[in-house]
Amino acid sequence: MSTLDHKIDFSVLISVNHANPNGDPLNGNRPRQNFDGYGEISDVAIKRKIRNRLLDMGEAIFVQSNDKKVDQYKSLKDRADANEELSQYSKGKTKDNDKFAEIACQSWLDVRAFGQVFAFKGIDVSVGVRGPVSIHPATSVDPIDIVSTQITKSVNSVTGDKKSSDTMGMKHRVDFGLYLFKGSINTQLAEKTGFTNEDAKKIKQALITLFENDASSARPDGSMEVYKVVWWEHNSKLGQYSSAKVHRAVEIDRKIATPKSLEDYQIKVNELDGLKVEVLDGQ
Repeated sequence: MSTLDHKIDFSVLISVNHANPNGDPLNGNRPRQNFDGYGEISDVAIKRKIRNRLLDMGEAIFVQSNDKKVDQYKSLKDRADANEELSQYSKGKTKDNDKFAEIACQSWLDVRAFGQVFAFKGIDVSVGVRGPVSIHPATSVDPIDIVSTQITKSVNSVTGDKKSSDTMGMKHRVDFGLYLFKGSINTQLAEKTGFTNEDAKKIKQALITLFENDASSARPDGSMEVYKVVWWEHNSKLGQYSSAKVHRAVEIDRKIATPKSLEDYQIKVNELDGLKVEVLDGQ
């Protein structure tokens, strides 16, 4: 497989209906919101979902969450040590950091896509890998309204004479929001990690199906949807246009003052001379 030989940019539109797209643990798990009232989904959360989708697709992933992992390893160090070639480095038998990074990139798709820092307690190895796939946080097109609901116990948590009705806490949701996030794939970093044209296609497929197998109490099935993926492929390594100019090609206009659904927006992708673009529906 050939290393990625052309720059790629992408934008993804996400609709949120009665869901908490990304709770903030420092704010009672309320949906993330900036000081201007716009909703946010962190780039870390987006990368987590991409990794999960790649795992579902059968790809080897280094950073696995406990509820999605497909092997028996309890830590990143355990997973790295299980790789016979990398274990030679953790045992101190060799200290070629470049070779360590090369093996790690060959072994796991998320390492050669997003990069990774390998620095484990008790071993003399510290290796940083910069990945070619960069992703912005998602931001809502308009300010969001957060609805908070008090939830209570339905059964006793301990044995007692009376039924308990103690308050358990709060649940928060966004009734509707249209979010947009952007990203790029850099060819120079792709050459260093061995990220291929085939890997780029896998990332695109993961974006299209981002919320499959992602349901939870905060995000019931169908409440989070990838509406559109806009995928630009340049004809050179450096690209014909800057990523900022490419991302601005997506125009989103409100049809009414307070949008309540996708139909209340008009979305247009302006063409840039000589730049190939695909506008894909989410699945």
